Amino acid sequence: MFGRFRYKDEVFYGEVNGNTVTSQERGFTEYELSDLEILPPSDPSKIICVGLNYHDHAAELGLSVPEEPLLFIKPPSAVIGHHGKVIYPKISERVDYEAELAIVIGKKCKNITYDRAYDVIAGFTCFNDVTARDLQQKDGQWTRAKSFDTFAPMGPFIVPVEDLDPDDALIRCRVNGEVVQDSNISNMIFDVPYLVEFISSIMTLEVGDIIATGTPPGVGELHAGDTVEIEIEGIGTLTNEVV
Repeated sequence: MFGRFRYKDEVFYGEVNGNTVTSQERGFTEYELSDLEILPPSDPSKIICVGLNYHDHAAELGLSVPEEPLLFIKPPSAVIGHHGKVIYPKISERVDYEAELAIVIGKKCKNITYDRAYDVIAGFTCFNDVTARDLQQKDGQWTRAKSFDTFAPMGPFIVPVEDLDPDDALIRCRVNGEVVQDSNISNMIFDVPYLVEFISSIMTLEVGDIIATGTPPGVGELHAGDTVEIEIEGIGTLTNEVV
């Protein structure tokens, strides 16, 4: 797996092996992970999110399975990384977690067919689609509720596409150590290649763009002082504190 890091004033990508990070960009220099700041593993031009994309989540809500993916966009200004702080907006009285698998685009692309989807994917990471639920319900559309600064935690690292089977991986969310979401990515309604094909038929995808693939059942509330963890089998755990 690989990630994006800061050491003093230098920002670089590096391969992660246990507690060691090797940067090819810096002449195969090795660092101790504890000496580095872990940055968001991608610097996207846009984050395309998918609503209601788990069969068990649709059943939980008593909703019909959508005929096509339901899309919305988060701005890149919402991105934070592993151990970044989620800031609870003063204007909201209900902020929720949403554990998601994130697709990281590796090649600029448009109109990608289902069978070529994995050719344009760099890898996968963990994502938390933090949402001001009361504002979402008040507005009737989702832009304000999804777009606050710090509402797009991702990381900690990217697992290359050849190292993860996204059709069969456990996905969980824990709040203060308690499991609140527990499902499998195999429960997605629209799988990874379908989403890449569908979204790339609408818009050009740039290197580093994120597709957040939807959340399983068990979405719930966060409070200031909470620690929220998104864990995906084969990727790792994204941890953030709410302040």
